[in-house]
Amino acid sequence: MTEKLKVLFLCTGNSSRSQMAEGWVRALKADSIEAWSAGTDPKDVNPRAIQVMAEAGVDISGQKSKHVESLMDIPFDFVITLCKDARDTCPIFPGDAKVVHHGFDDPARAEGPEEEVLKVFRRVRDEIRNFTSDMPDNLQYL
Repeated sequence: MTEKLKVLFLCTGNSSRSQMAEGWVRALKADSIEAWSAGTDPKDVNPRAIQVMAEAGVDISGQKSKHVESLMDIPFDFVITLCKDARDTCPIFPGDAKVVHHGFDDPARAEGPEEEVLKVFRRVRDEIRNFTSDMPDNLQYL
């Protein structure tokens, strides 16, 4: 039996993008990848992220935001930063963790009527699904 790849998705708030990435990997790649998410300045999980993931059939309502420092003892294979702020402030991980960056727009910053904001959340959700569905093969190109 091959050991699963350990991947951390890191963004600033750990409220939307990283939570969706963790949810997608758990739904699509649980046989080969163990996923975590964290933030450099964690906030509560965004209810809109929970909503749009549920629309796609993935339940992230039980996931909790956490600070990246709480996961420093896990021997990650990859730390994937999802925003510029996280990339710029990513701590040094012990071991052989490869830190790579693949940015996505922050849907929590979307403004306007609720349906327009949800469109942004859905677009980012789908972009993250596409990215995670190609893991781990796509990680070698980052």
